[in-house]
Amino acid sequence: MTVSTRVAIDPFGADIIAESARLRSLGPVVPVELPGGIPAWAPTGYDTLRKLILDPQISKDPRKHWSLFDAVADHPDWAWILGWVGVRNMLSSYGEDHTRLRRLVAPSFTARRTEAMRARVEAITAELLEDVDAAGAGGGAVDVKALLAYALPMRMICELFGVPDHLTDATGRLIAAVMDTTDPSPEHGAFVQEQIVTVLGGLIAYKVEHPGDDMTSELVRVRDGGGDRLSDEELLYTLLLVIGAGFETTVNLIGNAVVALLQHPGQLAAVRAGTLSWDQVVDEVLRLQPSIASLPLRFAVTDVTVDGVTIPAGDAVLTTYAAAGTDPTHYGETAAAFDATRAADDHMAFGVGVHRCIGAPLARAEAVTALSALFGRYPDLALAAKPDELKQVPSFIAYGWQEIPVLLRG
Repeated sequence: MTVSTRVAIDPFGADIIAESARLRSLGPVVPVELPGGIPAWAPTGYDTLRKLILDPQISKDPRKHWSLFDAVADHPDWAWILGWVGVRNMLSSYGEDHTRLRRLVAPSFTARRTEAMRARVEAITAELLEDVDAAGAGGGAVDVKALLAYALPMRMICELFGVPDHLTDATGRLIAAVMDTTDPSPEHGAFVQEQIVTVLGGLIAYKVEHPGDDMTSELVRVRDGGGDRLSDEELLYTLLLVIGAGFETTVNLIGNAVVALLQHPGQLAAVRAGTLSWDQVVDEVLRLQPSIASLPLRFAVTDVTVDGVTIPAGDAVLTTYAAAGTDPTHYGETAAAFDATRAADDHMAFGVGVHRCIGAPLARAEAVTALSALFGRYPDLALAAKPDELKQVPSFIAYGWQEIPVLLRG
């Protein structure tokens, strides 16, 4: 395949597993086109992606290493990518810059803080299940995504970052807009940038006036302290990263697990019997349906050759977690099937190496707590729609369901 025959990535993410298989049939690294016509390379297998992630010649800094970064302004339909690469945080930094930012941010994500939040996770989950009960009292369908899978991470992230009530809904809408890859128009890109400044700038201003025992207040203190500190821009986009990563990904993890278990009653029975653990379920969901299917973007610092394919210096690389998780070379012929008995704890859904997600322990704690409580409370829980009636979130980045209608008592 020549570079001139790039494969267009479906911006709606309608069938990510099938799309990954098609790309894999074309080679280990395939030239693709992202929404708006942005050129990139897509690794299609587990080992290939891992090699690229861990290669020091693969950067995450577009300003230094993406040959087309300055051309974004000349392509209005590329504006959406600026929400991912036009920011200054750990996600878009490389080398010493990344080390510095992670060192400044990591103390806010201590194991002590995560462990202290477990009691809150359990308490909030119990409250939300009361809401689920009330919604299903008449025997009709209940959207368990809205009432639990969405509501729990939203409550948790707002408590962690001290988001005031008047900014809660706007924060959720902002993250949804960033994840939406179906509209590459300059208007959508401008809207996202405006909302980042308005919503997160508003949060920063609020915490300056009302500091508390929360992560936003801690990050503001890092910005305002002496010595090495966050700039105003770094603070703004670090909040975008950690709030978005801590919220949207956990929503999809919980929702995807609910659907997977309801579609595989034998495995659900094994979990209830104690022969499968919730951690095994979480790992298998993250392997098969990672909350982030593909993450834009990384960049070749020099010409990089992997598995016989050379990625020219300055080219962009898509981080294809979903393709890696369904690679039959690594996970066997049943890689496209849900099987929580497999050893899937080597999945890369939380990242690998220096960019591994620092909030992963909290996301896992929320998922395990929510799932065990939901399925423990409703032994006859069932989907209220046929599997092919469920609709994916419209995104090639986020991997989840728009709604998850269930019947609480079968």
